[in-house]
Amino acid sequence: MMLEVANGKLIGTIPSKNSPMNQGKLCIKGWNAHEFVHSSERLTKPLIRVDGILKEASWDEALDYTASKLDEIRKEHGGESVAFLTSARCTNEENYLMQKLCRAGFGTNNIDHCARL
Repeated sequence: MMLEVANGKLIGTIPSKNSPMNQGKLCIKGWNAHEFVHSSERLTKPLIRVDGILKEASWDEALDYTASKLDEIRKEHGGESVAFLTSARCTNEENYLMQKLCRAGFGTNNIDHCARL
């Protein structure tokens, strides 16, 4: 897909007519891929809930928090208590690494992929 820009602002998505992958077609997600970029509701920083209130955090803080919470859940309830969902936007290699992390790192087979739907 090609992104259309005017005056430094992303304004549209156009299918690549000579692409062998999609043969010049886009799904509904592709046609609207540009719309979220300039949304006032778009999250641009990680948020962590503290005492019921979402507060901005650094990426390091958010990743450390997430890792510690997942580890805490795994230790308390076992690996099968967590599940993971991967993305069709990831490469096969990235999805493979995710399933390895889930199975070897967390001891769970609870992993799925959105493209299967």
